[in-house]
Amino acid sequence: MSSIVSTQEHIRRIQVNGDEAAFNELYGLHEPRLNKFAYSFLGDREVAQEIVNDAFLKIWTGRGNLDTIKNLQVYLYVLIKNACLNHLRNTSTKKIKELQLTETYYFRLSVDPSHLLISKELETRVLNAVNQLPPRCKLIFKMVKEDDLSVNEVAAILGLSNKTVFAQLAIAIKKLDDALGGK
Repeated sequence: MSSIVSTQEHIRRIQVNGDEAAFNELYGLHEPRLNKFAYSFLGDREVAQEIVNDAFLKIWTGRGNLDTIKNLQVYLYVLIKNACLNHLRNTSTKKIKELQLTETYYFRLSVDPSHLLISKELETRVLNAVNQLPPRCKLIFKMVKEDDLSVNEVAAILGLSNKTVFAQLAIAIKKLDDALGGK
């Protein structure tokens, strides 16, 4: 909740006051996840960073209309997804495969204090189980579990129905449970 309130306050300060400090804080809140997301499409850190920076530049230059954006996080994810797909199309890579999207750094488990409590063996089993998920299932699982996006937000970002996202998430949880011995 605090990041939502914080994001809304940043948007207000940017739109009303042209507050550069608020913009920099907003960038710091969202850039790491968005950069990983862009990298998952492109496999090129430099281009991913450029696309994320362009998205934030668009936010800054259009700051007078920020109040028309209902959900900034979803807006940024969709903006970046579209920019990545355009980049791939324009660089004649044309073979956009779901497998390529999931084999990148974006899909490695991030380490936080709670992971330190998990035994190394269990951590390895979880990572292996996540990596065995089908590509779309893995993408949806990571967006919900690591990026804290809602089913509705993931559906909007990926252009899927809520029912499809929910079903893929249920499949992911079932497969992880089975892989970790919860049969």
